[in-house]
Formats: sequence, structure tokens, C-alpha cells
Amino acid sequence: MPKINASPIDIAHFRFALIAPVIQGTFFEPSASAYYRKVTENPLTLPDGSIFSYNPKTLEKWTVYYRKGGMEALMPNTRSDKGSSRALKDTAIEEIFRLKENFPKLNATQIYFRLVEEGFIPSTVSVASVQRFIKKHDLKSARNPHVKDRKAFEAPFFGSLWQADTCYLPYISEDGKARRTYLIMIVDDHSRMIVGGRIFYADTAYNFQRVFKQAISTYGIPHKLYVDNGSVYANNQLAFICGSIGTIKIQTPVRDGASKGKVERAFRTLKNRWLHGLDIASVTSLEQFNALLADYIRVHNTTLHSSIHCTPMERFMASKAHISMPKSSEWLDECFHNWITRKVNNDSCVSINKVAYDAPQQFIGMKVDVRFLPDRMEEAFILYEGKHYPLNSTDKVANSMAKRNNNFDPLDYSKRGGVKDD
Repeated sequence: MPKINASPIDIAHFRFALIAPVIQGTFFEPSASAYYRKVTENPLTLPDGSIFSYNPKTLEKWTVYYRKGGMEALMPNTRSDKGSSRALKDTAIEEIFRLKENFPKLNATQIYFRLVEEGFIPSTVSVASVQRFIKKHDLKSARNPHVKDRKAFEAPFFGSLWQADTCYLPYISEDGKARRTYLIMIVDDHSRMIVGGRIFYADTAYNFQRVFKQAISTYGIPHKLYVDNGSVYANNQLAFICGSIGTIKIQTPVRDGASKGKVERAFRTLKNRWLHGLDIASVTSLEQFNALLADYIRVHNTTLHSSIHCTPMERFMASKAHISMPKSSEWLDECFHNWITRKVNNDSCVSINKVAYDAPQQFIGMKVDVRFLPDRMEEAFILYEGKHYPLNSTDKVANSMAKRNNNFDPLDYSKRGGVKDD
């Protein structure tokens, strides 16, 4: 397998996946040490594609690091983004598979120009990159010769596995403007209970995080989360969140939505039993639409399910002893903070989503870890050596009249958590 660039979060999530059965208490070996020996019997494939043999003691150390410092403690010490990325990003790959599935007669050149026009790739990417990808994955024919070997499966208890996905819903008119709606839903594999569901005007990573967080707050922390390769689910922020709360994130194969059969079936049932009989014209706000959805979810969770011969709620109640609830709402907030690295400019500012924020002046010239919730940016902060340093939205007019204070204690740049550029 050729080597690819792996981010620090990719590496941390790889390490967490190896030690997760010990963290969650789900290993079947007689001891944690026996589990570590079994996992390291054979060489392992790392996120960058390389092969490496680990000592069981290494996994034991990772477990200690994680319990003390969470996902950050599993990251490699070097946190810079070295190397160049692949020509075709995951979003472009998803679009290629979608186009070949829906328009099988499109050739590579036609697909290339569509990708450029719709912003999936820049014009600097060559058409040959798309041609090579289509040839490598045998997408020239309209017929897919690779038939998946599928078998029915079911998670052993509630919370063992959650499946999540997004579904397009109809346009609704609010304040005289028609807008497309999107349903983000999370289903427990064992009980078929809908543990999370909310309708939005945008299908974004943070909207999913909001649904996921509410589901955890209500039903506990799942052992595994099964999601597809769309940008909403395949991103470093979600990988970091899952590792922080102790959940393994599993990605489906590209363009293999059928592998998430439980949530796909839940979408079909929702449309047949509820959406197709709903007078969409009478829905005049997103709030009203979500209230109707909440009523449907309550009915679904308390209605006999033909596949399990009981209601999802009854199955949930029968196996809820396995549930691990969050330590506190504050702890859950901390775990769901988005994480980015930014350099503090000479004017003591950092930029997040093209918005400037004032940082404490002692961080000037350093690369710092910033934590934030996108809808609560007033609470954003720099995390340095376990301490929170607040960020404030930059007010240039106020700054022009502020008295300067140039007396501050310099930080030790040799310590982990900040790197000063030469």
C-alpha cells in the first residue's frame, strides 16, 4: 500500500481504536495484558499505509496516556501538517462515484470539467488525475462487477453501535423563502431506536455534532459510531470528538450506503409512514417541522418493530445496563469543542473562519491550540498547558484607544503546546 499523509488526529484515532476495548471494558481476553499481546501478534497497518509491529507495552502506555490526557495525549509530538495532500480530496472522490452511478455514460473528461465547475477540485488538478482514478477503480463500465458480500448483523446490546446519516427532505417556505431541508438521524443498531434526529437548512459537520451531542446527553456514550465518507462525517473534528468521549468512529467503504442498513431503513420507514402523508405546504418554519419530527420519533420508538418483535423502547430498557453516561454536561461540552491550530500574529490576533480574535499578547508568534463551539464563539479559548486563555472578537476601534501593556511574562517556548517560529 502506498504511503499517504496522516494527520495527528488520524494517528491519535488509530491508537485509540487499538486500546478502546480496554477503555470501554469490552475485551474478551482474561486480562488487558492478554488483549494487548493478541492485538500485537501481527504487524499493523498505520493510517499512512505503512506496516509496523508494536510491543504490547506500547499499547499499555497509550492506555495510561489516554486516561490522563485524552486524545491529545495520543497525538504524535510533531503537530505540523507536513507534505502535500492527494490531488483528489474525499469530497471529489465521493462526487466521481455519484456521477458514475447516476450518469454511467459520462467519460473521465466530462466528469473532470463538472468537478472543476462545481468547485470539487481546482483547475490546477490535471484531467489525468481523474482518468487514472476512474481506471484504477474500474469505473468505465456502467455495470459494477464488484458485488459486495453482505450478511445480516446486529449489535449485541444498546449503545454497542450507532449508525448515522443525512437524508434530503422537501423544501419548506419560511418568511417567504423556499429552502431545502436536511434530516440528520442516528439509530441504535441493537434496538432500532432513533436516538437522535433533527432537521436543518444545511447539512454540515457541526449540525451533526449537535445531534450527536444531544443523543449522548440523553442515551449515553456509544461504543462505536458508523458513518459514511461524506465531509459531514469524515473530518478530523469528529474523529477528535469520538476519541475524547471514548467512541470508535468507523467509516463505511466509499459509495457503500447500503452497509448502514439500519439507518437507511429508518429513513424509508419515516418517509412511508410520516413524510409522504404530511402536508408540506402547511409547514411554515423549521421549528414547526422539527416539532412534527419529534412526535414521529416518539411514535416510532414505542411502536412494535417487525425485525425485533418488540418496540425499540423495550429493547433499550432491556439492555440499558450497558450504558455509560457522560461525567457531566461541562465535561461533554469540553469533549465536543472543535480543535484547530493557529499562529498568533504580531498584532496579537488569530483568524477563525475569516473572523479575527484577540489573543493574550504573550502568545504572539506562537502556534496555539484553539478550542471552540461554532455557535458559541464568545466562549472560544486557547488551551495551553491545561489552562484556558479566552479569545475576544477583535474590535479595531476599541483597540485603537486601548492603553498598551507591554509588561508580560514570556512563555517557555520549549514546552509542548506552543511552537515559536524563527
